[in-house]
Amino acid sequence: MGFRLTPQDTGFYDLFSQSAAHLVEGAAELTAILGAQSQEEREAIAKRMDEVETSADESTHELIRKVNSSFITPFDREDIHGLASALDDCVDHMDAAADLVALYRIDTFPKGVVKQVEILSRMAEVTVEAMPRLRSMKDLSSFWIEINRLENSADKAYRRMLAELFNAEGADAITVMKHKELIDELEAAADAFETVAHKVESIAVKES
Repeated sequence: MGFRLTPQDTGFYDLFSQSAAHLVEGAAELTAILGAQSQEEREAIAKRMDEVETSADESTHELIRKVNSSFITPFDREDIHGLASALDDCVDHMDAAADLVALYRIDTFPKGVVKQVEILSRMAEVTVEAMPRLRSMKDLSSFWIEINRLENSADKAYRRMLAELFNAEGADAITVMKHKELIDELEAAADAFETVAHKVESIAVKES
């Protein structure tokens, strides 16, 4: 990392960690909604997920406000904005998935959905663990390598679920539509985590 003549505002690192913590909360609610036993429970979990998404939005806005009000930033302002938005996108897609479960009253899930949510939970954990390392920009390569590995697993699971969904004999068209929307959102969430990893990798390369 290049030598700096001016001090950095280290509060950004805490805000990134705070923002990433919402990913774990969101993944936990997504896991919970898969195990819900009633429509009322699903709706309650979806409401909690909405609250997580609102908190994530607030964290993103706080980061952007700090960028706009700070004379010195730890790295490029555009990169801070991009990483903050990418983290928020992960929560948005998990929130959308939980919302679909409640709105569509989905009480049975395609084979593979549980595995997909387990992958998202692991992605969230790995991302939270990586955020404090932005401070030193060290030991981050293991983060994006693991996220890429997990995203590849998510892609394979997604393709398998699609194939099984469309190849099922006698499947109800409405149910197929509902299930496809759900697994599309889970895939979008996995892609969003990979975008976070790409943003971190780009920042690390610039700052090294």
